[in-house]
Amino acid sequence: MSKSVIATAGAPGAIGPYSQGTVAPGGFVFTAGQIPLNPATGELVGGDIRVQTRQVLENLRAILEAGGSDLSSVVKTTVFLKDLSDFAAMNEIFAEFFPQAPPARSAVEVARLPRDVRIEIEAIGVVRSR
Repeated sequence: MSKSVIATAGAPGAIGPYSQGTVAPGGFVFTAGQIPLNPATGELVGGDIRVQTRQVLENLRAILEAGGSDLSSVVKTTVFLKDLSDFAAMNEIFAEFFPQAPPARSAVEVARLPRDVRIEIEAIGVVRSR
């Protein structure tokens, strides 16, 4: 099995030489980092870190599902925050999306993110049995 590229209208389209995600041999889905873009409009969502985190996780959900996975099958995420003081608020929303057996996670503060957003998240999931 070779890798396959994921492309879905349910998440913002790739705007460079990368894919929204890939399905790798061995049954893993790797997503590109997602920022709080509304996939229908291409615009950044307004609001606080909770609103932005929710949009990012919805984008990830769409990519994972297009690749044959889902949020319950995520094994690892990496969260990039512009300001680590947003961690607790981000964590509240994260817990809503991963209520049972949450994935392993790293969270780091970074100097800058694309379009100067406050959050970006990437995920690795397992393809569900078909």
